[in-house]
Amino acid sequence: MSVLDRKLLRDILRMWAQVLAIALVMACGVATIVLAVGGYRSLEQTRTAFYDRYRFGTVFSGLTRAPLHLRERITSIAGVSGLELRIVKPVLLDMPGMAEPATAIAVSIPDRGEPAANRLYLRIGRLPESGRPGEVAVTERFATAHRMAPGSTFAAILNGRKRTLSVTGIVLTPEYIYALGPGDMVPDPRRFGVFFMPQTALAGIFDMDGAFNDVAIRTQRSADMQAIEDAVDRVLKSFGGTGAHGRADQISHAFLDNELIQLRAMAAVIPPVFLFVSAFLVNMILSRLIVLEREQIGLMKAVGYGSGAIGWHYAKLTLVIALIGIAIGAGAGNWLGHGLTTLYARFFSFPFLIFQQSLDLYAIAAATSALAALLGAARAIWSVVTLPPAVAMQPPAPARYRAFLMGNGRLLSSFSQLTIMALRHLVRWPMRSLLTTLGTSLAVALLVTALFSFDSISFMVDTVFFRAERQDATLSFGVEQPPRALQSVAAMPGVLRAEPFRATAVILRHGHRERRLVISSVPQQADLARVLDLDLNPVDPPPAGLMLSERVASLLHLRIGDLAEVELLEKAHRMIRVPVTSIVQSYVGLAVYMRAEALDRLLGGGPRISGVRAAIDPARLGELYAAIKQTPVVASIALQGISRQRFRETIGENITIMTSVYTALAVIIAFGVVYNSARIQLSERARELAGLRVLGFTRSEVSSVLLIELASIVALAQPLGWILGYLFSWSVVAGFESDLFRIPFVVNRSTFALASLVVLAVATLSALIVRRRIDSLDLVRVLKTRD
Repeated sequence: MSVLDRKLLRDILRMWAQVLAIALVMACGVATIVLAVGGYRSLEQTRTAFYDRYRFGTVFSGLTRAPLHLRERITSIAGVSGLELRIVKPVLLDMPGMAEPATAIAVSIPDRGEPAANRLYLRIGRLPESGRPGEVAVTERFATAHRMAPGSTFAAILNGRKRTLSVTGIVLTPEYIYALGPGDMVPDPRRFGVFFMPQTALAGIFDMDGAFNDVAIRTQRSADMQAIEDAVDRVLKSFGGTGAHGRADQISHAFLDNELIQLRAMAAVIPPVFLFVSAFLVNMILSRLIVLEREQIGLMKAVGYGSGAIGWHYAKLTLVIALIGIAIGAGAGNWLGHGLTTLYARFFSFPFLIFQQSLDLYAIAAATSALAALLGAARAIWSVVTLPPAVAMQPPAPARYRAFLMGNGRLLSSFSQLTIMALRHLVRWPMRSLLTTLGTSLAVALLVTALFSFDSISFMVDTVFFRAERQDATLSFGVEQPPRALQSVAAMPGVLRAEPFRATAVILRHGHRERRLVISSVPQQADLARVLDLDLNPVDPPPAGLMLSERVASLLHLRIGDLAEVELLEKAHRMIRVPVTSIVQSYVGLAVYMRAEALDRLLGGGPRISGVRAAIDPARLGELYAAIKQTPVVASIALQGISRQRFRETIGENITIMTSVYTALAVIIAFGVVYNSARIQLSERARELAGLRVLGFTRSEVSSVLLIELASIVALAQPLGWILGYLFSWSVVAGFESDLFRIPFVVNRSTFALASLVVLAVATLSALIVRRRIDSLDLVRVLKTRD
């Protein structure tokens, strides 16, 4: 081992605490790179493999009823490589041991062979056979929630008749990786599932012999998707086609895409913060170490060591710190990555999901971290290379001092001399003080960014479930019913109030922009499902025109008074121009509303309703559930209270995990910045502090010189951290905004206070550790340093 390498080893052992603090900050950057990029790759590659192997469709369309002989016309469309003509029906289930009715989607599969699109992955058992009526295969998450196995049975209301179904197999499908029930914001496998029956059996139950009402199409990779969708619409237009759409509008795929967007945002935003802080710490420790080792550098150059060799010595010190951080970060990222995939497995139904640990991922994280550290050390290393030996062997020129707060004698008289010494040091090194303050403020900002989620989600739950959607249950009919169906629902046991709604699928256009969405009717003076304006106050729908959510208006560049083109997908794609009369607020989906009478006029055919929202007496829930299970016209039911509870539990668990991770990262940043700053200041000012002790000052008074300086930096970092945290939080809200949901931007004052308290506690701990070192200073050894 060379002399410089032995010196390197001694330096690392001597500064082990500072080295570890910097390495931990760097490890956070490495871990977030491994976690975010690895999680993104795991989810994206698993999804791609599942889609390809099990032939997930690329174009979908629903319709009322069409003959099977249309297969040849659809197959002949340029770019179509395969298709499956299916029967898809919403049904109610009566599950054993479950009082409330569950909802399911019944999907047909070929009597023989495998589907040409959306094949099934058989986890256990076998697929149902056409010659055995009542056999079904159910999705895995639904089966797990109800402890089903091959041979289990349950009851379903199929086409108005209650039937007992027998489970033959447990399956997964690329179409329902994220299975979301009607009215739910997060999956609830206990209340929503999917089951599959042979085409002949399902056609017989729903009087669909020789017909289909849903098509899933696979296309060639180079196909013109828009041309295919237009061609499919032309074929199905006269059969009640509701408009062909791609994967982007398929709910399961859309949620997966949203998760991938969040992981990309995490990989792009969080690691740079830690790499910046670690580069700053490396620069701070190396630049001050070089000042303290000027004499040693001069001696090394005097005895023949070249500038390059000495510069490489300090570069190796930087790389050793980086390697420690990379090793810790890689291990932590790998561990967190496996935890992330376990969390994904609870939400997404994949046959397998393995955290990707490819070598290039760790190489990218290592190279990025090492480069950041070297860039942080570059200026300090360059100062070593250019320092002449004769100059290096002399003490550095003393700082040029000026009177502190000159002319403010009254102000100075309120401070002790020791306090003035501390504040003077801050003012005379402004850039150093600013960077240390910035590093500490990033810890505050990171905590604000994590904690604001509680504020936003709480506000969102209150707005969605208590201000807007205030009903206890939403009953949807299989087909539109006359208005008298409202009286039938209102007469059910336990129903206190009932409000009807009508919903129709449309394509809304403005210029070249368009969106596929649903227009929902709102009765005048609605009490259960209310429309909120931009100030979140309930408003009555105007007599005519569209009420657009702020998101829809932004996407289509529509303003009040503009005419929007409405394509009625369920009315032979009839085109109508309708004015925009209001811009309203909605945090879920792409919401468009009209007054009930206006929507009836728009659609024609007289008043109809698609379902009923109801307020329910909790004491009579059992009677109501029993009545609903005996009502054939009800195709699905969404229970608001259960949806709200499930949403809170799921989101609460996710936020708790995220907040715990962010808190740990913020603690590491705060400790790394404050501790390193204090240790380096102690090294630089040890002789000054020892001199104060010799002059008779107590340990507490001497420590206050350093601690006041640290306290000032930490105090100044708080408002800067609040501002940065506010901006980071806003960027998170903007980055996570999608057509599926939007998180309101809400940051309470208590969030800023809690973030500051955590950072202050960590800073206090760092200061106390340094205080112990001040108290144990060897006065004789320190005062022997050369003038």
